[in-house]
Amino acid sequence: MDDCLTQVTLDFGGRNHLIWKVVFKHKKVNEVPTEMFVHFFKSFSDTAHCNLDIQAEEENEHHKIEAIFKAFTRAIKVAIRRDAHNDQLLTTKGIL
Repeated sequence: MDDCLTQVTLDFGGRNHLIWKVVFKHKKVNEVPTEMFVHFFKSFSDTAHCNLDIQAEEENEHHKIEAIFKAFTRAIKVAIRRDAHNDQLLTTKGIL
């Protein structure tokens, strides 16, 4: 990850939407086509019915995608944390 600036926000509010502000300078990261990363996150957003906003800035493509996945998993962890008082998932739209 080194010096990659990455931000991932996620809300399981029942509506799917992806904002992808990531630019790759190469067509592949190792042997994976870079177009597959946006496809993965769009598919996740559509299937999970969540709003997902991903932004990343870095010169090294490998560090960039590694930082995105780490931030993504941390965002999921926060998003599925249940309220200790009523055991429900909180969302920006209320409670699921």
